[in-house]
Amino acid sequence: MPFECETFGSPEEPLRGLFIDIDMPQLHDLIGRLGLQAEIGGAGERSLPRGIGPAVMDKDMADATARLVKCLQSEAEAQILGPGLVREILYRALCGTQAPVLYSLAMHGGTFSQVAHALKVMQSDYAGKLDVEQLAGTARMSASAFHRAFKEITSDSPMQYLKKIRLNKAKDFMVQESMKAYIAADKVGYESSSQFNREFKRYFGQTPAEMVRELRAA
Repeated sequence: MPFECETFGSPEEPLRGLFIDIDMPQLHDLIGRLGLQAEIGGAGERSLPRGIGPAVMDKDMADATARLVKCLQSEAEAQILGPGLVREILYRALCGTQAPVLYSLAMHGGTFSQVAHALKVMQSDYAGKLDVEQLAGTARMSASAFHRAFKEITSDSPMQYLKKIRLNKAKDFMVQESMKAYIAADKVGYESSSQFNREFKRYFGQTPAEMVRELRAA
């Protein structure tokens, strides 16, 4: 899910972002070993967890993360120690406040997992002609139930979320690959350059041309 954050980094206190993909068999194994099926699963799906949210970095998680970042500086250590450290971080996450999100992701038959499947489709086929009915079909849900669950999990309607994906992808193309705005718009599925410019400014607060000029001046 696309998200934004604001930080005030400095050479003394820089920001480091770390993304860890979830290994599903390992997640299932840890859930079973921790006995979370009864603890979390008993709550049912009365309220779906948010797809993304903040969690306090406690001492144990911070220590495991620091050791993982350190081991990544050596190829040998990354191969030998990395998998164990990733497993430890996943374990720490399951002990934290976001455990219901991971549990819901692991339960393939649940509503959260069904919406997660649609999210993957949107991430991979964002330039395609997607609509709510089609996405609901991929999630094996009715359009109304899918729309309701999707908004509960992501805080956006399916089409709003798709628009954010397209605009962020277009921005990446322009910033990272120096792509012209109209080419980036076409690449992410916009048929109208004027509509792309309007929605880009509404979302980012500046037009594509203004953003490019600002980057070049920096």
